Amino acid sequence: MAGSALGPGIEAPALEGAARAEAVLSRLQLLVTRKLDGLLQGDYAGLLPGPGSEAGESREYLPGDDVRRMDWPVTARTTQPHVRRTVADRELETWMAVDLSASLDFGTAQWLKRDLVVAAATAMAHLTVRGGNRIGAVVGTGSGSLARGRKKNAEPPAAAPMVRLPARPGRKEAQGLLRSIARTQIRPGRADLGELVDMLNRPPRRRGVAVVISDFMAPVDGWARPVRKLAVRHDVLAIEVVDPRELELPDVGVIALADPETGELHEVQTSDAKLRRRYAEAAAEQRGAIARALRAAGAAHLRLRTDTDWLLDMVRFVAAQRHARTRGTTR
Repeated sequence: MAGSALGPGIEAPALEGAARAEAVLSRLQLLVTRKLDGLLQGDYAGLLPGPGSEAGESREYLPGDDVRRMDWPVTARTTQPHVRRTVADRELETWMAVDLSASLDFGTAQWLKRDLVVAAATAMAHLTVRGGNRIGAVVGTGSGSLARGRKKNAEPPAAAPMVRLPARPGRKEAQGLLRSIARTQIRPGRADLGELVDMLNRPPRRRGVAVVISDFMAPVDGWARPVRKLAVRHDVLAIEVVDPRELELPDVGVIALADPETGELHEVQTSDAKLRRRYAEAAAEQRGAIARALRAAGAAHLRLRTDTDWLLDMVRFVAAQRHARTRGTTR
């Protein structure tokens, strides 16, 4: 297996060909349209006008230069008037809500769904962690106990663990964050997706990019409102991870299906054409409800499938978003 873009010690099938992925992603950049907090210029629009505040190199004074930027130490040393140039700030902060429920530990095509989750997180790091930008994440997985077989009066399972990984600048820190995500052990049960998304709202964060990576198999009512709240302040990208068997059943006779979140087993006669049709209709309705909820929240929606090239899907999505948002404008 090829080495991963996350660094030594991490092997994810979805990240084979890491050199190709890094080469392609290095040419892309997400377009951020929401105004961000701080004094910004260049790639991002700031709430306040003004030059960058990061000190740069000095140069000789020219007529018309702002005398408030005089570099007096260099002027005294060289006996020639110099001004200090400033570098445009890069204050974009990206946060990811990464769902690693037990349903993500599934795949019938090229990858497991959890591999696509790690690949999507890696792509977001490549697209955003440049020029001092920061990236952080909250990661949720199951509670570690199955619902099946619980006694009537037994206590409910403990709350699903959620881990917050602080936002830090730099590629080295981003790689450490991605390693932590990739090494997260998926536990039985389902993370509370609504609570996971709401962790990006608490405490209130500076305006930036929020990315939700999940299969969105949880009830829509549980996560739709937190996503809408998140989109009020941030550019929101929802990355939905799907396996083709979640959309339709093959005709392979009787198969035993296990729910990874509850442990329940069901035998299904897939030779029944009516059953396959009802399954496909129910799956289409479920995915349609997910798409409608994300669209109503104003979130950008990217669907990655385990049977397609995730990198190509990512490139097409970024290109389409940039084309749609810059139509009729110049940059």
